[in-house]
This record gives sequence, structure tokens and C-alpha cells, in this order.
Amino acid sequence: MNNIIPIIRCSDIERSVAFYIHVLDFELPDPDLSFKYVVLTREGARLDLSEHKGDGVFGSRVNILVTHIDLLFQKLLSRGLELPAKSDSPVHQQPFKQSWGTTDFYVDDPDSNTIRFIQPYQ
Repeated sequence: MNNIIPIIRCSDIERSVAFYIHVLDFELPDPDLSFKYVVLTREGARLDLSEHKGDGVFGSRVNILVTHIDLLFQKLLSRGLELPAKSDSPVHQQPFKQSWGTTDFYVDDPDSNTIRFIQPYQ
């Protein structure tokens, strides 16, 4: 059971939900978007999205530990992930081997929140 649940602030709940479920492969257990707050799940972990002003700030970062990062990256590309024009940020372009012992790639959502997919070196 996860006992820490991040809340990501979004400006348009419908747009954000579409991005997280159709591109990033999250699931939406309850499709009611009328409260402008939703619970998403991915491989047993929970992430909440909110349009409410007091819930987080735009530009947040969330780390997600994964396995098979290269396969995941290719899967997300096939689901429509677009690589940003951030030539100064290799982790936004592909899985990148970090000097501190992880391979990472970063995805920015429609509100510039960054989801960091991280795999420790095997």
C-alpha cells in the first residue's frame, strides 16, 4: 500500500486525464471528472490530478520507479508521446544513463509538470 500520494495541479482536467491515460498508460478507475479532481493508477501506484487552486503548483515533479525503461519509452512513443524541443535536456529525448546510478527519461505533461521515469542500474 502506498501511503504518500502526490497531487499534480492541472489547468484542464479533461486534457490532463487524456494525456495521462492515453499517452502515459495510467488508468482512471472512476471516470467522473465533474469534481475537477481525479485519482489515477499505474501498476499499483496512485497519482491524483486536481484543478483546485490549493492543490499543488504548476511545474511539479513526480518520480516513478520502473523496470524495462527502454521498452517503456518505446511503448509511450507508440502511444503518442511527443518529444519536446529541449536539446539541452537529454533526459527529455530518450532514456539517459545518469552518473548516480539510474537510467531516466522525463515527460512534461500539458501543464509543464514533469513525470520522471527512473530505473536503477541493474
